[in-house]
Amino acid sequence: MTRLATSWLVYRLTDSPFMLGLAGFAGQIPALVLSPLAGVWADRWDRRRTMLCTQTLAMLQALALAALTLTGTINVTWLIALAFLQGVINSFETPARQAFVMDMIEDRADLCNAIALNSTIVNLGRLAGPAIAGVVIASAGEGFCFLIDGMSYIAVLSSLLAMKRISVQPSRAGKKAWQEFREGWHYSYRSPAIRSILIMLAWGSLVAMPFSTLLPIVANDILGGEACTLGFLTAAVGLGALVCAVAMAMRETLVGGKWLVIASSTLGCSLILFSFSRSVWVSLLLMFCAGFGMMRQVVAGDTILQAIVDDGKRGRVMSFYTVAVFGFSPIGSLIGGSLAASFGAPHTLMVSGLLSVLAAVWFWTRLPAVRRATVQSIDPAHNRTVEPHSQLAPAPVSAWPARISVFARR
Repeated sequence: MTRLATSWLVYRLTDSPFMLGLAGFAGQIPALVLSPLAGVWADRWDRRRTMLCTQTLAMLQALALAALTLTGTINVTWLIALAFLQGVINSFETPARQAFVMDMIEDRADLCNAIALNSTIVNLGRLAGPAIAGVVIASAGEGFCFLIDGMSYIAVLSSLLAMKRISVQPSRAGKKAWQEFREGWHYSYRSPAIRSILIMLAWGSLVAMPFSTLLPIVANDILGGEACTLGFLTAAVGLGALVCAVAMAMRETLVGGKWLVIASSTLGCSLILFSFSRSVWVSLLLMFCAGFGMMRQVVAGDTILQAIVDDGKRGRVMSFYTVAVFGFSPIGSLIGGSLAASFGAPHTLMVSGLLSVLAAVWFWTRLPAVRRATVQSIDPAHNRTVEPHSQLAPAPVSAWPARISVFARR
């Protein structure tokens, strides 16, 4: 809700595609600079306490944004400054949260299901939030979206406080932070599989995933809609991502690197066709496909990285994952906003799609290294090698409720 409300408010105040890109840049550029350092701390600090601190700060940021908007004192400067603050908070929260997944899982065989189910929950919010936000903005204004966001952190903090028996990571105070950063960097760079996955995710974040920044322009200028149209487009992206996450949550084994190729191709082709669409219904279908491809790419990369990385370097590797997924998006948003201002949003979306398809072709040549690393990942509970190929058949539909029930009890 907040992301849609922020985009709509920026465009309403400025009527500028460039300012849309600048707002997205300000909110995500801290991830590019701060996340690697935050990854070192994620391996040193208690991740649960780190998340408690970051979520408290995020709540205060959302409430400040709500207060400024509801009192009518909000302007673009405040919006960009508060977006930047949220980006700083996310830079420390995201690596800790990504690494925290393994702290909560007792059986490594549940990794793929856990990551996908986490994505399912996130995308339920992405699906419902924009649709609700469109109605709230039309009836009450953007400020109430920010207020709902701020109040929702009460549930987040309560959930973190309710967690018990979460192990605390050992501190490695004997090493300097810079030494640990270099150690994590060399570990990631020297692994062909980790390096290829991170490059693939970074390229997608740079050229394809910032398409959401341009959705207000498409909804208002190309499709002739209003806030509700933007809400439906964003919800279609969330629905596609949700369907993908649920499908991956039902898998019994880790996904193979081949899915990264398929996902990037799906996302790229969807954006190319979306650039030519002038129909709301066709655009909604294409945004569904784009959301599906985007989520498949992110979750597949996350799952493989979590499976093959050493436990002692997990926070640092996942910080590089954060940089790849979130750090390059602001640069892409800024470039996309500038290109849209000069050449139009449809042409910008078409180029983004083409570059995403080219990335899929490149990653296809790196599949052998990714498969070798995935094969070497052993399930310690069952001593079973994770299959490297993605053609493994998922469990039958009749087995899905039982599998979800077993994982929920764990």
